[in-house]
Amino acid sequence: MSDASPFVFEDSGQTKRFAPATLRNREAIAAVLKQLLPSSGTALEIASGTGEHIAYFAAAFPHLTWQPSDYDDAGLASIAAWTAETGLANIARPIRIDAASEDWPVQQTDVILCINMVHIAPWGATMGLMRGAGRLLPPGGALYLYGPFREDNIPLAASNEAFDISLKSRNDDWGLRLLGDVRALAEDNGMALKQRIEMPANNLSLAFRKG
Repeated sequence: MSDASPFVFEDSGQTKRFAPATLRNREAIAAVLKQLLPSSGTALEIASGTGEHIAYFAAAFPHLTWQPSDYDDAGLASIAAWTAETGLANIARPIRIDAASEDWPVQQTDVILCINMVHIAPWGATMGLMRGAGRLLPPGGALYLYGPFREDNIPLAASNEAFDISLKSRNDDWGLRLLGDVRALAEDNGMALKQRIEMPANNLSLAFRKG
């Protein structure tokens, strides 16, 4: 089963939120990022959620400055709490970004990460993400996506099919996206898919590069 469900948070009664899936996938994601990230610069995460991933990545890759973002107030508060707990100087203050908007409070970034958002947001958010990446990334800059996807001519795992039905029952605008559609959208914004890596729990890592 995909570990991408956004609906399981441990309610500690505190500002800091917990997503159990993070503990299951962060090491596998970091192993992919090790081959993808630049030797210096800024990494922007879109839809940072609880803030757990960026806290882990900032410690694992201290040569980068990490910029978390989210649109949700509770998410922004949780990110700030996780950041404060790390004591790391290479995590910037979380900023509010609506992925679907054209108005991002960022001028440039060397890499963009987006973990488990594409299927838990309207298609307009993915469109905005690709426009933003095409606008902000330098030539050769990377966009990294992680999550479950549909693919032509590849049967969908039964657990992912059930997950897709569950998502659509909660919001008609959510659901697993067809990789071909995501790839075409990236190409429309000057980026090419360079790597497709199968990950645990029926997820994929997708690495795009700006031309």
